Amino acid sequence: MLPPINLTPLPLAGIFGLGGMELVAILAIIMLLFGGAKLPALAKGLGQSIKEFKKAARDDDSDEKKPEPIQHSGKN
Repeated sequence: MLPPINLTPLPLAGIFGLGGMELVAILAIIMLLFGGAKLPALAKGLGQSIKEFKKAARDDDSDEKKPEPIQHSGKN
């Protein structure tokens, strides 16, 4: 007799409301479209764009926190 199958979800299952099989299907389609050779470059570009987006968002937040200096006209 075979042991029971463990049907606990994968830790990644639930990203964007997708299950494990949907994520596997999407990854398979991406592999077919881009091929194994181009995936590292694609992932690197995606990572750099996310990094730049986070940097821009962080810089934008820090700009809002700084009060603008009061300009004096020099005349009393």
